[in-house]
Amino acid sequence: MSGQRYDAIVIGAGVIGTSVTCELARRGWRVLGLDRNPGAGQGSTSASSAIVRFTYSTRSGVAMSYEGLQYWLDWPNHIGACDEAGYAGFTECGMATLFSGEGPHLLPVPHFEALGVPHEIWDCDETVARLVPLDMSRFGPPRQLDDPDFWAEPTSRLEGALWTPEAGYVGDPQLAAHNLRLAAEAAGAEFRFGAVVVAVSGSGRAEGVVLADGTEVSAPVVVNVAGPHSSAINRLAGVLDDMSISTRPLRKEVYHVPASPGVDFEHRGAAMADDDCGCYVRPEVGNNLLIGSLELDSTHFEWLDADEIDGCSQGLSRDQWETHVLRFARRMPELGLPHQPRGIVGVYDVADDWIPIYDRTSLDGYYVAIGTSGNQFKNAAVAGHCMAELIGAVEAGHDHDTDPVVVTGKHTGFDIDMGTFSRKRDLHGSSMSVLG
Repeated sequence: MSGQRYDAIVIGAGVIGTSVTCELARRGWRVLGLDRNPGAGQGSTSASSAIVRFTYSTRSGVAMSYEGLQYWLDWPNHIGACDEAGYAGFTECGMATLFSGEGPHLLPVPHFEALGVPHEIWDCDETVARLVPLDMSRFGPPRQLDDPDFWAEPTSRLEGALWTPEAGYVGDPQLAAHNLRLAAEAAGAEFRFGAVVVAVSGSGRAEGVVLADGTEVSAPVVVNVAGPHSSAINRLAGVLDDMSISTRPLRKEVYHVPASPGVDFEHRGAAMADDDCGCYVRPEVGNNLLIGSLELDSTHFEWLDADEIDGCSQGLSRDQWETHVLRFARRMPELGLPHQPRGIVGVYDVADDWIPIYDRTSLDGYYVAIGTSGNQFKNAAVAGHCMAELIGAVEAGHDHDTDPVVVTGKHTGFDIDMGTFSRKRDLHGSSMSVLG
């Protein structure tokens, strides 16, 4: 492959990387997708909770996620290519964001109203009536199990929930990336797996990459979609000094817990975000709950250095397993604590404000789709479209830094201001954190 030239190289073949590759290929670009893993979607994508929700604190975040829903509703037609493994399926279960008082949970509501995103605001009694049995007591703030106040008796109740009926989840996130890989290949793209990038070539403009085996590949456009390895790739490209928002790899655990006896959570349950307990849940096949951490207190976060990512422990932490499962067991009193921990471990690429960076950089021809913070799986298809539109505009001479590209959603017609996701933005202090 040494000496071969492409129109673009996309580093990363997770669900967003394969989407970017597919969208560029469908626009007639000759694209090479690279990934250090053996196949598409085998990194962070495989550990995604894959929740499709619209509760973002910015107008563009809401617009992008609701536009993204339309792709999942028509996924086989978006993919087009036949996949013997089948198509990733979307399950609409609705989502309840529990809240108390004025808080970040209500930030999406003005955007929902402006864009026409269906939603309801329930009081506490309606929340109890509409969902599986819950105790709506206020248990927070989230505590660790060894905190003497973990089991403190509540003195008040939550005030209700923000309900979005069209939310749901994708049951097989890795299959979604595989679907997109085949769609990209059908459009003429190529992929190389087990490929580790050790250098980004070019001075003043990207010219390609060098791989660990010595292979040199040329292209005037390079797109960094390397997930938790993104900051290391940016360091190779020399673009970190130009970015006001940084990204860091974060190890996270998500737990699988059987539903309470007699509760059909797989078919009657809903996705829930519960800041008060510091966790989120969604239904999982086999009548299980998938439980993840929602807290933003970084005291117990497991940040990784770049050289720790590939070798980080894949085993679940017993104390964190018990802490998070028992937190939600207070909300759902019939939920038991299984003897054997079950779940998955992933590494997220987290931005300072938990909002992704979809942007150009100071190195001409070098672009980034990074800092997805564990909450951008849902946006994979629309993010690929937006990145392809942004790259096309900048390569044609548009000054995105001073006049941000605005992408119009193909399905909703919503305008998505790509300046919201700028590498140079001010730190956004009220984003909605990691949640699928």
